[in-house]
Parts: sequence; C-alpha cells; structure tokens
Amino acid sequence: MGKTSTRNVVLLLTHTGDYYTVDRVAEALSRRGASPFRLDTDRFPLEIKLSASLAQNGFRHVINDRRARINADDVKAIWARKIWTPCMDENLDPQFHALCVNESSAMLQGFLDVFHSTRWVNDLRQDQEAENKLRQLRIARDVGLRIPRTLTTNDPDQARAFFEELGGNVVAKLLRPLSISMGPAPLFVYTSVVREQDLADAEMLRHSPMVFQERISKACEFRIAFIDGQLFTGGIDASSSIKGQSDWRLSAPDECSWEPEQLPDDVASHLRSLMDKLGLVYGAIDMIRTPEGEHVFLEVNPGGEWGMLERDLGYPISEAIADALLK
Repeated sequence: MGKTSTRNVVLLLTHTGDYYTVDRVAEALSRRGASPFRLDTDRFPLEIKLSASLAQNGFRHVINDRRARINADDVKAIWARKIWTPCMDENLDPQFHALCVNESSAMLQGFLDVFHSTRWVNDLRQDQEAENKLRQLRIARDVGLRIPRTLTTNDPDQARAFFEELGGNVVAKLLRPLSISMGPAPLFVYTSVVREQDLADAEMLRHSPMVFQERISKACEFRIAFIDGQLFTGGIDASSSIKGQSDWRLSAPDECSWEPEQLPDDVASHLRSLMDKLGLVYGAIDMIRTPEGEHVFLEVNPGGEWGMLERDLGYPISEAIADALLK
C-alpha cells in the first residue's frame, strides 16, 4: 500500500483472511492522497509489535510491522473493519494460552485508546453497543420501522411456548455475527427454520441462548450498506433456493443474483434515524419486503459485508467509506 506520509495515515484494522473490500477502500483512499495502512489484527502479537509510552508531557505510541513503522500522531483516521482475536504460537504452553490472549487483547484495546479524538468508522464503543440485537429492535420500532416478533431466551419452555404461539412459523439465529469476510462462514451462523423436533429437547439453550423470531414471508431480501447517511440497497430473491429460503447466504451463486433496489422515502428516513441513534457511520442492514410490499427490519451488523453489492451492482461503497474516513 505504499509508503506512509506524516499525519496522512489511515489505519485499516482487519485480519489476514480479509480480501476485496479492504483493498477497494485502500485504493479509494490512495486516490484521495491518503496513505492507507493495513493492520491485520490476528498477526498481533507474533508478527506485529505495539509500544505505548505515556508521560506527563505526552505520549509516544508506535506500530512496528514488517512493512512499516507507524507513529500514532501520523494517523488521521481509522477504519475498524474487523478486529480479530490475537493469534498465539501453537507451541505455547496451554496453561498460558488464555492469559496471553487476554493480555494481548488488553494491550491492543489500550493502544487504540490513544486515537480517542481520531475519526473512526465505526467508533469501537458505539460499534459494540450497536451489536445488541434487542437494542437494535427496540430503537427500530421506536423510529417507526416494522420489526418481527422476537424472543431471546435460554429457557426451553419459553422457546416452545413461542413456537406454539406463532404456529411453528419461527426461525432461529445467533445474538452476534460470526462472519469473517465475503467468503463462506461456518454453517451454524446462518438463520435457520425451527422445527418442532428441534425444541423437543432444547437443553442446548442452557449453554447458549438464542434468538427466536417470527418468520416473515418474503418477496425479496435486502442488504443495505449505510455509509454516513447514504443507502446502497441490493435485493435478492432466494425463494427458488431450498437452502436460501431461510437465509440468502446459503444459496448457490447460480441460484439467485443481486439486483439494485430503491427504498421508499419513509423507510429510508427511518433507517437514517436508527443509524443516528446507534451512533454508526457504517452498518450493513438486513430487511425483508413482504409479498404485500411492506418492509420489515431484521437487524444491522456494524461490520457486515458489502463487497457483493459493489462487485455485482457497481455501487461506489468503497468510495463512500473513503470519503467518510477523510471527512
């Protein structure tokens, strides 16, 4: 990504498995005269060295990577694309593994605090708070969006009662996203249809609470990339895919394709209000349009994927992110 220039560095926080989106944003930043620097957080602490010095008269924070040495006061903006768990040497004694991961995570978090007055997309604290799905749904409802009936529980009896109340028309999903990048994710991260036999012995809920949600009839599913007030909307009809009927990500690439969509003005306005209240500059929003034409909000992922919308529909999302970072 080239040499860095004083007070012109934009840190791109990601991981080694990330591709396409991080490169597109880096290219867009370079065209604007900035110096993007990719920091793969999973390479810390084995390959990346961080040093933080604090004194009464100031600070000196330094990143030493194999490609460059970055001083914190050279950084003008940060794209918090993905922050990964620190990677430890496989030969590390298991009894020290958790300790080293914990200390490395604390070091990274403490190091990043020096950028408290820097432009972030998104601010880490706002990002973490925005991941709360129940908070998202509450605010979405308050700003005027329709939401599905939802239950989050670790009580099998409550899950079975909710299933019965909705006549078995229920899906289940995780409280937090586990996606890595544009590539395929493990099967268990996807939204799935709940069957009666799934709840017959739901003792797994004792170990891991889940989100149970009313299954909404779909005419089209939307992925909306929100960047600093702009909405880039793609629609996909996965109804012809057996696997994709519950989650479009399970569809094979040749089964359905993304199409450009335009949101009604009132829905777009409600989404902007939601993102403003969540304090997010960027977010990937999922919605459904019902056969009756009603738009239903499902969730927003503060670090969700948008690469397929730029790749397939030509939306200038990377350009918008670059502009938001340099704003």
